[in-house]
Amino acid sequence: MSRGMWQRAATAVAVIGILLTAAATLVFGTYDITLDRVWQTLTGGGSPMDRQIILEQRLPRLLAALMVGAGLGAAGAVFQTLSRNPLGSPDILGFTTGSATGALIVSLVLPGMRSGEAGAEAGGLGIGVGAVLGGFLTAAVVLLLARREASVGSRLILAGIAIAALLSSVNDYLLTSADLEEAESAKTWLYGSLNALRWPDLTGPGPAILLLLFALLLGRRQLRMLELGEDMAGGLGVPVRRTSRVLMMLAVGITAAAIAVAGPIGFLALAAPQLAHRWWRTAGLTVGTSALLGAGILAVADFLAARLLSPFEIPVGLVTGALGGVYLLSLLHRERERL
Repeated sequence: MSRGMWQRAATAVAVIGILLTAAATLVFGTYDITLDRVWQTLTGGGSPMDRQIILEQRLPRLLAALMVGAGLGAAGAVFQTLSRNPLGSPDILGFTTGSATGALIVSLVLPGMRSGEAGAEAGGLGIGVGAVLGGFLTAAVVLLLARREASVGSRLILAGIAIAALLSSVNDYLLTSADLEEAESAKTWLYGSLNALRWPDLTGPGPAILLLLFALLLGRRQLRMLELGEDMAGGLGVPVRRTSRVLMMLAVGITAAAIAVAGPIGFLALAAPQLAHRWWRTAGLTVGTSALLGAGILAVADFLAARLLSPFEIPVGLVTGALGGVYLLSLLHRERERL
C-alpha cells in the first residue's frame, strides 16, 4: 500500500473512531439513552429529560473534549517541531504550569475577578484571562532564558523544566494558603477535568481554540519548512525568527485557552504528535493529524473517566496521565532496544 493510500485509510479510521466515541458518549452514562432518542433530541425533538441530559450535559462536554484535545495536539506538534525534541510539549516547557498559576491566582487570590467556583467553572472569563496571561508570561520567561530563540532545542527544554518546577511550588503554596473548600475545588481542576462542564464554560475559550487552531493550520507550510532547519528555511524565504515566534505564541495561546476550559491535562500534547507521526507515517510532525488524534484521544479518555467508576467520575487528566506513562515506558523500551 502506498503512503498516500495508507494516510487516507488512517484518517478514515481516526474519524470513524471519533464518531463512535461521540455516539457512545451521548448514549451511555448513569442514565442510558437509546441512539434513536439521541438523534431525535439532536434534531429538535426528544423528551425534556433527554434534552437536558444530552444538550446541556453530554454534548458540551463532548465538544469541549474534542476542541481541547485538538488544540493540545496541534500545540504539541508546534512545540516539538520548533524545539526539535520529542519532549518539547507545553507540559515539559512549563507553559501548562504557568497557565495554571495564572488561573489559580485569579480564582484564589483575586476574588473580585472570579466568575464562579474555582475550577468548577474553569471557562469563566476571569480564570480564562488568568490562564492566558500566565501562559504568555511563562513563555516569555522561558524564551528569555533560552536566549530568545524559539528553536534552541535542549536549552529550551531545560529552561522550561526549571520554570515548571518553580511554578509548581507556587501552585502548591496557593493551594495550601487558600480556604479548604476553594482549595479542594481548585485541586480537582488541576488534575484536568471536564466534569460538570456546561455551555457558558465554552463561551470565551471555545471560539479562541478554534480560531488559533485555524491559524496554526494556515501556518503548517512554514512549520514544515522550519523542520528542515533554520538555514534551509531561510534559504527558502522564510523569516525564521519571526515565524518561529509567531507559531510559538499561537501554540501558547491555544494551550492557555484549552487549560481555561479543562485545566492542565498532562501528556496529551506530548504523546499525540508522536503517535500521529507513527500512525499516519508522515515525514515529520503535522498540525492537522496531531489535532485529529489529540481530539480522539481526549474524547476516549473522557468517556473512560466518566464511566470506569460509574456513578463516580474521575478527572480526565488522571486517565491521560496513565496513558502518557505507558507512552513514556514504550519510548524507553524502544530506546533500550536500539542500544
